[in-house]
Amino acid sequence: MSIASANFSELLDPGLKKIYGDAYQDYPEQYSSLFGVDNSTKSKEETLSMTGFGLVPTKTQGASITYDDAFQGYKGTLTHSTYGMGFIVTREMFEDDQYNKINGLPKALARSVRHTIETHAANVLNRAFNSSYTGADAKELCATDHPLVAGGTFKNELTTAADLSMTSFEQALIDIGDFVDDRGLLVAAKGKKLIIPTELTWTAHQLLGSEKDPETANNAINHAKGMMTSEVNNFLTDPDAWFILTDVPNGMVFYWRRRPEFTKDNDFDSENAKWKTTFRCSMGWDNPRGIFGSPGA
Repeated sequence: MSIASANFSELLDPGLKKIYGDAYQDYPEQYSSLFGVDNSTKSKEETLSMTGFGLVPTKTQGASITYDDAFQGYKGTLTHSTYGMGFIVTREMFEDDQYNKINGLPKALARSVRHTIETHAANVLNRAFNSSYTGADAKELCATDHPLVAGGTFKNELTTAADLSMTSFEQALIDIGDFVDDRGLLVAAKGKKLIIPTELTWTAHQLLGSEKDPETANNAINHAKGMMTSEVNNFLTDPDAWFILTDVPNGMVFYWRRRPEFTKDNDFDSENAKWKTTFRCSMGWDNPRGIFGSPGA
């Protein structure tokens, strides 16, 4: 399969007023503000959680000390995938192109790479409520019953799914404040960024930017104003799902095994020119406390 004169015959003759569709404005890079990005030197990356200790019990006079155990937690694995694509152009097509459009196709290939990375990265959130995509604790990214290693559960999803509003936003922050570690001790977690699809841009601006409560007519103060920033991820597919990125470390993770490489070669016999790109990466999460979400009502 190659790009030949027969495929683009209109590019061979001068006289076209305009050619469009081969270049568009792109959104700025988005995945790196959602994930902690790191480099990898292996075929896969494995992580392991571990617990600390529980509450210290009362010691009665003359009694022996109570000893506690730390526990090995959940082991997670992210295996890097390889991505690759290219295109072939005949020498005649390259020579006879009257508009120098074929010479711009490597930029189109680079654009495909950017969109591929953003799409796969955003899919971690697009699948956050899908039980077919689970993490080390055998639960989906956002769940109401993430198991604790020492027993019990915690949630990083609203108990009752709700659209983004002042009430649901407040409840999400309360739930984040209730995060516990695997021994049930409170974690000092805070929300730091609201992640939304394009459809919730206006709602988020009202919620976080209004001086007064945007959902009441009694002139109440909007306590959410300036509490955190909001960020649109244009690759989210659910129009009413929303997320809060927290300050808990080791949450959303993205590994580069090999960053995109672009190469060109010529076939000796056919004189066709070939361009290609390949890259390797993986993305997912280690600690689900790194994010809180709601699929919307």
